[in-house]
Amino acid sequence: MPSRRRFLQTCSAAALPVVSSAAQVVKPFSFILLGDLHYDSLAHHDMKWLDQHHGGDLSQIQNYSRLTAEVMPGMFAALRQRIAALRGSAAPPAFVLQVGDLVEGLCGSAELSARQNREALAFVTQADLGIPFVFTKGNHDVTGDGSKEAFDEVLLPFMSQQARQLDTTTTHSQANHTLTFGEAQFAFFDAYDKASLEWLEAIAAKRTATHLFVIIHPPVVPYGARATWHLYGGEKTKTQRAKLLEILGQQEGMVLGGHLHKFSALTRLAGGKSFSQLAVSSVVSALNQKPKDVLHGRATYTGDQINLEPKHAPDTAALRREVYATERQQVTSFEYADTAGFAVITVNSGQVEAAVHSGAQNEAFQTLKISV
Repeated sequence: MPSRRRFLQTCSAAALPVVSSAAQVVKPFSFILLGDLHYDSLAHHDMKWLDQHHGGDLSQIQNYSRLTAEVMPGMFAALRQRIAALRGSAAPPAFVLQVGDLVEGLCGSAELSARQNREALAFVTQADLGIPFVFTKGNHDVTGDGSKEAFDEVLLPFMSQQARQLDTTTTHSQANHTLTFGEAQFAFFDAYDKASLEWLEAIAAKRTATHLFVIIHPPVVPYGARATWHLYGGEKTKTQRAKLLEILGQQEGMVLGGHLHKFSALTRLAGGKSFSQLAVSSVVSALNQKPKDVLHGRATYTGDQINLEPKHAPDTAALRREVYATERQQVTSFEYADTAGFAVITVNSGQVEAAVHSGAQNEAFQTLKISV
């Protein structure tokens, strides 16, 4: 049997919870939060299929392929350096968490989709970040012929393997799964499975961890110009939306997501309490980029946000303003910026903070508390 001193040293080195004989003492930890990545290459696409089914996405695919080749390696090199620097801190990094749209999808066949997924995972592995890489399902990860099969064949096993490095107490064989680390439980919500809401309700009912993070690719609370692009935003899904809001509020949860390729942080009243939402993008166009269109404070959470993208769906402008007129009555804090990069989330007992970085900048452009 190892000595008590050796046991405590081993736990400390592994950045895992340390349990004393008198009471549980859980060390602070951090994790890197990444938004959408859209890993891509032109070689991943059946161009004939693309022209027939998604011809309008060609320019997007060309841009993502260029950013994957030219910018993403530098971004991951910066992340590796950031992780190394955090290892000696009071809250060492435990993992990288990516919020979906790991890949661009739209490949046109199961074979090409599987190739895109394998190459994306090879890129992540070769980046040698030194800590597990966990993620949730995004819409692009399962968009295009054969993409759902390729997700199950390639991405899901990797997702499970990475999660097991952090938590062996639960199974991770589905896109809906949880892992517990330190004082926090992480619920990876599959926004494209009809059974997910019932699953989350059951998870919340059994929760014992201090903090509950819910990782959902699309936003729960709308922000930015695309105010109708949030989960359960349609007329037919009002009941599901009300249930989701109630769960998140009662649990005082912290939602982590992406989808809109912008930064946003907010809190919203629901279920008699409040929950927070943090969204980031990691589709980085330049390593030294700076935030644009910065909005600060609840007073800026208005329908005027639709003016941030004046060319987006002008025929729905009135509807999007109505969405904000309803939501702003419940939103109690709000931040927004057009930028991409990463965030460092620090979990320290009852408090959770996010340091948000633009591009690969060393200095955070905003640091905020996200626990409610």
